[in-house]
Amino acid sequence: VQLVESGGGSVQPGGSLTLSCAASRFAFRFYDMTWVRQAPGKGPEWVASITGLVDADSNAPSYADSVKGRFTIYRDNSKNVLYLQMASLKPDDTAVYYCARGRGSLTGLPSRGDWGQGTQVTVSS
Repeated sequence: VQLVESGGGSVQPGGSLTLSCAASRFAFRFYDMTWVRQAPGKGPEWVASITGLVDADSNAPSYADSVKGRFTIYRDNSKNVLYLQMASLKPDDTAVYYCARGRGSLTGLPSRGDWGQGTQVTVSS
């Protein structure tokens, strides 16, 4: 499994960013995929997941309440890329963002060995 995130950076509150995750070395289109974030001094937090073709409801997104209505997860199976479009960013969104193979939720995260290296997002005025 190889996952490479990009698109992080510094943005002011209320701003927007779109993260990308290039996937390789596995059949991306069949797998559920997840975004996880980790803020300084805190544990990892599930952000959003999207189902893969193996599911009857493929491409179905799910979101943590903290980002619902502000973030959009989507994927391009023809390019093997996962995205996270982030809008109305808040300082509390500051974290390292990881993409991961597998489904996440409030009660569990994909295996740590199936995460990328992460990309930093900083929201500050």
